[in-house]
Amino acid sequence: MKKIYPLILLFIISLIFIGCRKNEYGFTKKDIQSGQKLIGLNFKNPEIETMYGYLGRNKAGYDSLRKFQTTNETFPAMMFDPHPYGFVFPEKGEIPNYSIPEGIELPENFQEIAFYTIPQLASLIKYKKISSEDLTKFFISRIKKYDGKLESVITITEDLALSQARKADLEIAEGNYKGILHGIPYGVKDLMAVEGYLTTWGAAPYQDQEIAYTASVVKKLEDEGAVLVAKLVSGSLARGDVWFGGKTKNPWDLSQGASGSSAGSGSATSAGLVPFALGTETLGSITSPATRNGVTGLRPTYGRVSRYGVMSLSWSMDKIGPLARNAEDCEIIFSAILGKDPKDPSTNDVPFNYVSRSPKEFKVALLKDDLDSDTTITGDNLRASLQIFKEMGIEPDSISLPKEFPYASFDIILRSEAGAFFDELVRSGNVDLMVEQSEGSRANSLRQSRFIPAVEYLQANRQRRQLIEEVNKLFKEYDVIIAPSYRSRQLLITNLTGHPVISVPNGFDKKDRPTSFTLIGNLYDEGSILSLAKAFQDSTDYDEKHPPKFID
Repeated sequence: MKKIYPLILLFIISLIFIGCRKNEYGFTKKDIQSGQKLIGLNFKNPEIETMYGYLGRNKAGYDSLRKFQTTNETFPAMMFDPHPYGFVFPEKGEIPNYSIPEGIELPENFQEIAFYTIPQLASLIKYKKISSEDLTKFFISRIKKYDGKLESVITITEDLALSQARKADLEIAEGNYKGILHGIPYGVKDLMAVEGYLTTWGAAPYQDQEIAYTASVVKKLEDEGAVLVAKLVSGSLARGDVWFGGKTKNPWDLSQGASGSSAGSGSATSAGLVPFALGTETLGSITSPATRNGVTGLRPTYGRVSRYGVMSLSWSMDKIGPLARNAEDCEIIFSAILGKDPKDPSTNDVPFNYVSRSPKEFKVALLKDDLDSDTTITGDNLRASLQIFKEMGIEPDSISLPKEFPYASFDIILRSEAGAFFDELVRSGNVDLMVEQSEGSRANSLRQSRFIPAVEYLQANRQRRQLIEEVNKLFKEYDVIIAPSYRSRQLLITNLTGHPVISVPNGFDKKDRPTSFTLIGNLYDEGSILSLAKAFQDSTDYDEKHPPKFID
């Protein structure tokens, strides 16, 4: 018996050695046993034995894949489709015709034009009360004067801006007036490429990055004669309001961040450093800074605006939209930037239909449970807003968003797609250069994305398909749905389903910081939410309030 013990011991040691021995691919069976726990699996030794070589060959495939370059503009072959089964695209309806008011004069206090709307500025330019060049120099001077307090601007595109402004003035003098955006200055979130200028994505690893082409959406505004004066802060890789140069501030309260990730677009527009700006949203990055900074923000239907030349965070969730003085300005900008782009396979030719109905003709619903759960002043401000809608003849039905879905799982969609886009950043170790490295940082999110299984990513998207069907079934009964901007899951749900929303300022909290509510529309029906937002703003003056520290 004593002779058997050494044999048994030798056998056990050999099993351990075999289990811990690395194969030619650099991992052991014990690694498989440990790794499977991260994804809730429990394969036994016999199953692991059969998978061992297969997993090794998979790893060899990954290694070979990584040797091939994939450009920033390459979409996955699997395309996201936000349309429910049997969806009927809207037909072409009323085309917006933006009239430019006459009789707009330069104010006695010249600084007041910092907060003029697009039609007001257009009137000054069209009727030659001010040149585009002088207006452009004015906004550039405000950036230089105030941005030290806000940290909202990454790059002033001064040479380009003055060149575009002089071109606009010459065209207008020759009788070639292009329309309401001709000669109007603006800014873009620094996720959008502009040839000849840095495109930093707000992140230290990319702070010297220059992309040798211009984003389609910037070209569209250039074609309208608009003047690009600045590239504005994006929170680092489209997260929050912290970037490699600091933290962008809320002009209403300089002790508070501007929110993000379109932090610079919200802050600079609010403070009158630009008349309007473009932002992007994947999960709140237009609506959140619009709310925080007290401006109006439109997040269009998924696929409405080309993302060619714009950093990808999530191919199936990213959208581009305007942050502006009011809903009318948002509509003007949106109508200029939407449309099919052969360089972005997610875009389409669905027309924008202007809606000019009376507010009481809209069929409206309210996410009442979400409002009832909000006992803060933000909720009180929305209840007061409902009274204003009531005076317009609107009595919304009460509805609730679907509850029986695995909402905790849906975040893996965004994180998986971001992990794919930033694969090289993580594997190279350059992700360690990012300013924020906390548990909630983009850097950490990208690292952990490598542990999301492809099977779970696809399962989450299958659940997403069922959510799309359920939400569209609910929404199609209404023209507009009123919602608290931050309560419940509406922000997550509507970003997953691709529905358009607009964030509308509606008051202030106890610290005199702006609040908002959200209007949700059906797919491609931005017209209805814009129309109702305009009606609300015609009845109130919250869109005409500006941060006092930036009014001279």
